[in-house]
Amino acid sequence: MLSLFCRYRSSILFLTFIFYTSYHLSRKPISIVKVSRTTEFELIYFTGSNSLWSMNIYYFVCGVSLDQNNYQTLFGILDNSFLVAYAIGMFFSGMFGERLPLRYYLSAGMLLSGLFTALFGLGFYWNIHSLGYYAFIQVMNGLVQTTGWPAVVACVGNWFGKGKRGFIMGVWNSHTSVGNILGSLIAGVFVSSAWGMSFIVPGLIITFTGILCFFFLVESHDQDSGETEPLMQNSPHVDRTINGAISTEPVEIVAEHTEAISFCRALRIPGVVEFSLCLLFAKLVSYTFLYWLPLYISNVAHFEAKEAGDMSTLFDVGGIVGGIVAGLVSDYTGGRATTCCVMLLVAAPMVSMLLLCGGLVNGPYALITTAVSADLGTHESLRGNSRALSTVTAIIDGTGSVGAALGPLLAGLISPTGWNNVFYMLISADVLACLLLSRLVYKEVQRWCGCVPQARG
Repeated sequence: MLSLFCRYRSSILFLTFIFYTSYHLSRKPISIVKVSRTTEFELIYFTGSNSLWSMNIYYFVCGVSLDQNNYQTLFGILDNSFLVAYAIGMFFSGMFGERLPLRYYLSAGMLLSGLFTALFGLGFYWNIHSLGYYAFIQVMNGLVQTTGWPAVVACVGNWFGKGKRGFIMGVWNSHTSVGNILGSLIAGVFVSSAWGMSFIVPGLIITFTGILCFFFLVESHDQDSGETEPLMQNSPHVDRTINGAISTEPVEIVAEHTEAISFCRALRIPGVVEFSLCLLFAKLVSYTFLYWLPLYISNVAHFEAKEAGDMSTLFDVGGIVGGIVAGLVSDYTGGRATTCCVMLLVAAPMVSMLLLCGGLVNGPYALITTAVSADLGTHESLRGNSRALSTVTAIIDGTGSVGAALGPLLAGLISPTGWNNVFYMLISADVLACLLLSRLVYKEVQRWCGCVPQARG
């Protein structure tokens, strides 16, 4: 029979999996809806004075004239309203996550995400034809969705030590791909009839998960006892308290310092800068596929919107396998950076093979945003301060989100010149991601060869 502590750990994995699945589920519909050129979604930007004014401003700033022949650029604007807000907000979200109860923080984030996702879809029923309205909704949704990632990683990190972290988080991180798949399938049901429901239904789902979070999430096993514990080391069996109950399990050494760390101190943790910049280019590739793959399939293979959305899920299926493989390999070898580098290097020439590319790109992406973030957030240089985890996670994912914003924008600008040029851009990003890890890979190889003692960064 499972101990109380093990049951709590299992429930945390399950709940946080559901929570972040709903976050990604609510982000996906726009990539499906943009495929359907038979709906009025593509036309909302070409009616109404507000839209005309917005397009004129865009022409003035970017020198690009918006018309029916380059509607991809319009969608690039809409995508980046979300992604730029997400990237900026992420750098602050981790600091809030360290200082606020994670249960309340996550619950509020999911409820607000549900509201803004539903408001986007309600524009269809309210007959709103303003680019400004939809862009504002995207900006607000991008900001509130930054509550998700630092909080769920911190929750999982609070309950699991370092030993099998790569494998556990590799399996757990499949929520990203599961959310994308479910979001594609749900949006595909409504896209050709009433695209507003493609957003309203995911909005209701993430609202429901926010309610679940408020009532059932136990953010750490020491929250009632007032103790805090780091995540990297194991000690002999001692008694611990979980919501008032006593459980005898292997626990970590009690932290000596529990104050929230500064942004600059988090940046000085060895490896944070390299992995952050690597993730920038990895997320550039992943999010370009996330937002543009259905449209690419529709244009090249001449599929209908629903079929293109269903086909695009192959990339996410590969991502599930890739995340698990990356976690297993990095646990076995102890080489987080080398695992990421090799997978990204192999991914570069395979960007047109959806299943393989999804695994090879999303594997390192999953590893960096989960196990690597947790490792660095509990690095020995912090001397037991486990409260750095949320800030470090936010820095790494926030930097990656800059790439997530750049990828769809560049795809929107480049795709009118030919989809081959978009793939050349993605290949270049993969190569740059590999180069940014070269110093860490070199240190890992030295350690394997016995040239240096156990690496500290």
